[in-house]
Formats: sequence, structure tokens, C-alpha cells
Amino acid sequence: MLYAMLPGGERVALAQIPGGTLPPGDVPKFITPLLVPPVMPRAGTINRKGGKPADYYEISVRQFPQQILPVGLPATTVWGYGAVLSESKKGLLIHNAPSLTIESKWGRPVRVKWINELVDVDGNALPHLLPVDPTLHWANPPGGDAGRDTRPVFTGDTPGPYTGPVPLVTHLHGAVGVGDESDGYAEAWFLPAAADIPAGYATEGTWYDFFAGKAAAAFGATWGPGFAEFEYPNDQRESTLWYHDHALGMTRLNVYAGPAGFFIVRGGPDGEKAVLDARNGATAVLPSPAPMEGDKFPPNKTYFEIPIVVQDRSFNSDGSLFYPDTREFFDDIVGPYIPDGEFSPIWQPEFFGNMLMVNGNTWPFHQVEQRRYRLRFLNGCQSRFLILDFTAIPGVEVWQIGNEGGFLASPVNLTADHGNRMLLGLAERADVIVDFTNVPVGAYVLQNVGPDEPFGGGEPDLDFPKADPDSTGQVMSFVVGPALAADTTTPPQYLVLPPIAPLPAESVVRPLALIEKMAEGHNEEGDVYEGPAEALLGDIQSGVWIDRVWADPVTENPAIGATEVWEFVNTTGDAHPMHVHEVVFEVVNREGLVLDGGEVAQPVQPDGNVRPPEPWETGFKDTVIAYPGEVTRVRATFVNPGQYVWHCHIVEHEDNEMMRPYRIGPEQPGQPA
Repeated sequence: MLYAMLPGGERVALAQIPGGTLPPGDVPKFITPLLVPPVMPRAGTINRKGGKPADYYEISVRQFPQQILPVGLPATTVWGYGAVLSESKKGLLIHNAPSLTIESKWGRPVRVKWINELVDVDGNALPHLLPVDPTLHWANPPGGDAGRDTRPVFTGDTPGPYTGPVPLVTHLHGAVGVGDESDGYAEAWFLPAAADIPAGYATEGTWYDFFAGKAAAAFGATWGPGFAEFEYPNDQRESTLWYHDHALGMTRLNVYAGPAGFFIVRGGPDGEKAVLDARNGATAVLPSPAPMEGDKFPPNKTYFEIPIVVQDRSFNSDGSLFYPDTREFFDDIVGPYIPDGEFSPIWQPEFFGNMLMVNGNTWPFHQVEQRRYRLRFLNGCQSRFLILDFTAIPGVEVWQIGNEGGFLASPVNLTADHGNRMLLGLAERADVIVDFTNVPVGAYVLQNVGPDEPFGGGEPDLDFPKADPDSTGQVMSFVVGPALAADTTTPPQYLVLPPIAPLPAESVVRPLALIEKMAEGHNEEGDVYEGPAEALLGDIQSGVWIDRVWADPVTENPAIGATEVWEFVNTTGDAHPMHVHEVVFEVVNREGLVLDGGEVAQPVQPDGNVRPPEPWETGFKDTVIAYPGEVTRVRATFVNPGQYVWHCHIVEHEDNEMMRPYRIGPEQPGQPA
């Protein structure tokens, strides 16, 4: 658990709502209109001999100012993705955070040239916007080819933040059937092709050259300084994906700086056209339109399908992003820091921004009509679990119809059956129909009643205090007006969602452990505290968990085509959103664990109290909440051979050892050791 242990044994929660020099109360709410992300323009089409045509994009990450705070407050320097080439004169060559949405068609591959353009006007490398802790196991470009992707060994004084060129590699979160060369492997990063890379620096990660060779052989791609080309087959169910950076030991900072965007897969046998209307058996009508390539910006049309990413941030009075530059900020531990102790001097075990940002603006508003909307929600926060609460919107009705892996087995009435609330762990998505038909004209606030601290499950006000009602307890405002035309969409209670074919029975059950490593430190006054030094994953042998770190050999090695059940045994006091790359999975069940003195006992023993998946966890997912003191079981089929990762999506955990490589099938000839 993320807590401090006082000398007398009393546990004290560590998490606080961090903030820079700009207090949330100084930021006006609900005066900025919600940005509906436009569609990313294609650079062209690739026609391959004997293969499917692929939509081709050239997308870079750049640094730029953006008006995240309301007009009248300073702009914020951020990073974001954007197209650098468009085949259409109407294409929007805009860099933004969040970025433009990639719209893809089922069965039609997408190829992206991802470019690291974090350079200034003279072509020199830009430093990070945020404090990079060089004591983690991270990309470590200064280590050169021999020392990259390691945990450096320091002697003497505690090191300060790294200020050199920034490594990037993009992961398409939720992509299924992708070759490992295109997955955004954490050790396949690359620096910008800058003019001033210091001599001796590694310019690419350990796996970059190997994957470059695979990409050339698989689909004829050419990689080079400052870029890589990835290809996504899009053979999965229609679903809401998102893309973000995944560089080793730096994901929390790179994503906080801005680079992230939606990627929608549409069509196929499990797509919208397979959704039926129970009243007549005809194809159902879902709220639309969504943004399309070629739309004007700002738009001259009304969208009834909108992607919505909720993120937490903190700011300084000059508009800059705030992220703590010392471990002391988290729990008052001032040492001993590496190399004299086990604590990294800058890394934060968890981070909770004191403002909520929706689609790149703090506390926006959106004008809606008295009709149905389709909202695709994403929790893009750092460590914060969201519980979105619609109860302050009188007369609203909310139905969830999809999650990360596409449509659910059947619609879930969140209003009638779940208190008008929707839980979203980090990186989870929810495809939701929000019906404003019976909402009186007026302005209403979507609230967040999740905690401003580590989440361990339970109910607001009973098991944890709600988020600050004056800041992080408010998400955005909906300004409801009369419908301008008849709503011809199908009421969600009549939606018949596409049938879901179950996975085969498993051949392997793989118990895995979620662990936190504690260490003793002290505050300025010399009081001794126990605090988290690392978050870890491990395997379980004979009921006993074994700590593993990123550098350890692969221990999860499914056979090609095998179906396995992975058991996430949570030995910590936090809930962890567990993400497995390359696959989607079924949530099988959850079961309590036998405890000893409030801690998970060893050997690990389930207690027999089995809970089925939540109604919104039916179908397929790529991220699942593993609650403390429980085992969470998921079933997946592993098809594509290669090297992938599984990790906690609390990005502060992921960056400090709570990520492990896994391999489908045998080692590949020539792969890095």
C-alpha cells in the first residue's frame, strides 16, 4: 500500500493533492467550450503487392504553447502529436494535446511514421518539460549503447534531473494482433534527429535496430534517425483505442507533457452495423455524426458522438505544468536517497493533480440538446481512479454499451442499476449513451466522486472521502438546450449488441503477483517513516511470490495460439489497473485471499468468496482493475509471436519496475539479449 509507517506502527496515507503556484480556486470553471478532437489527416495510401492497401500517416511530436487554462490566464507549453503531411488540402496539420483522432476501418491496415520532433527552431534537442529521475531503470541515453535501458549506478552525491534529449516511442493501447516491432516496446525508443546530440549518447533503445529489421521484412518499412514506422492490422472488434508514449522509465512524464490521442476502429462483423433494434430487428441507429476527415475546424456541424479524455494536471501561475521535483513532496521523506539509500530522489509513488482537464482544457462546458449522445470516455489520469457521477444532472439516463474491447454483451443501465455512476480505472474506456431528453434546460456539472488519493475499492464517503467538491470533484459542465430536430436514434434499452464468442478453455493458469517494495526513510526532523521504494510484479511458485524487475529474464511465455488464465494476485493496499499488451481478454472472476494480520498470507490461498465480472466488464477488455487482497482472473488467447509487456497503468508505478516483458512463442533469432 502507498502509505507511511510511523515509528509506533500507525499507517498514514501519503497521497495529497499536489499543486504548483496556481491554486484551483484561481481558475474559472465552465467558460471554455469543450474541444471535440478533429480527425487526423492521412498522408496517403500504400498499395502493397499481394497485400491490403494501408492508410498512411506521418505524425510527429512537437513542443508548442496551448491554451489549456481559460483565456485570460497564461498559455501552457506542452507536447503533442500532429500530422506533418496531408494528402488532402483540407487536412488539418495541427499539433494539439490531446491530438487529433485517427479514424480507421476494420480490416484496413494503418501505417504510421512516428517522428520525434522535440527540437528547437535551430534543430537542437529540447530538454524535458518535467523533472526526469535518472536513478530509475530507464532509457538512459547518456549510458551509450552499453548502458542504455539500465538502472545506472551512482556514487557520491545524489544526482539531479536528466536534462538531455528526450526519448519517445508510441504505443497504440488496445491494438490486437500487432507485430512486436509495432507495439511501442519500451526499449525501442529513439531520440530526435537533433544537431547537438552529445557524443557517446545512445540515440535508440536496445530493441530499435532489431525491430527495424523486422519492420523492413514484414511490411517494407524503413526506419531512420528520429523516427520509426509501425503498422496496425485493425482486424479486431470495433473499439475505442488510444495512443501515447511508452518510453522506458519515462512514460509518466512524457504522457503528462501531452502526447496522447484517440484511435477508433470502425466496422467489421462486430461493428455498429451489427447492432440491432429489438423492436423490429433492423439495424439500430446510434448517435452520430462523429468528426470526419475533411471537416472544418472549428467545426460547422454538431457532433453527437464525441471522445472524451479526462486527465488531472497541476499548474504554476505562469501557466506551466507542475510536477514535483523531489520525493519529499509526496511523503516528506528526504532520504536516504540513491546512492546512500533505496529511495529515488525525484520519483513520485503516485501523483494526483489538483485540476481536471477534459480534451485538453480545464473544466470546459459543452452545449447539448435534449436528445441522446454517444460519449467515449477515457481515464487518462496519472494515478487517479475516476468515479464519474451523473446524479447532478436531473432526468439524465446513462447506458454503457462498450468498453476497451468493443461492445458489451448487452447494454448496462448505469442510472437505474448503478447509482448513475461510472468507475474508470487508469486507461479504461467506456462507450456510453447519455440521454439528455428529459433533462430540463440549464447548466449541470458532471461530477467525480472518486478519491484524491490511492484507490482501494469501496464506496465514496463510506470507504474513502470523495474528491474535493470545489476542484477535482468537478469534471465539466453540460449546458442543455432544446432539441433542434427529432432524435431518431434507438433508445439504448432496445439495443441488441453483437454476440460475443467466448475464448477457448485455458491450457495454463498463471499466478502473478502485484507487489510494493517498502524502505525506511526519514523526514527533515529525523522521524523514521516506511514508504514505497518501488512497485513490482512477480510470479508465484508454490504459493510464494517472487519479486521480479524489468531486467529479469522473461517468466511469462505463452505458446503461440495458447489460451491462458492470468491470475493477478494483489498483495498491496492499492487497486492496480493491469494492462496486457497485444491481446484483449475476458474477465473471468475475482476472489478474496486469505489474510494474515491484514496482509495477504503466504502461501497464497483464495478464500472461496468468488465474484463474477461487473456488468460493464463483459465482452473483452485490455485493462482490468485488480483490487487489494484479491485475485483477479483474466483469460486471453496469445496468437502473434513476439516480445511484449504487461504492466500496471498507474504510470508512476509502471515507470519504477511495475512492468515486465513477456514473450509469445520462442526467442527470436537475433533478438537482443
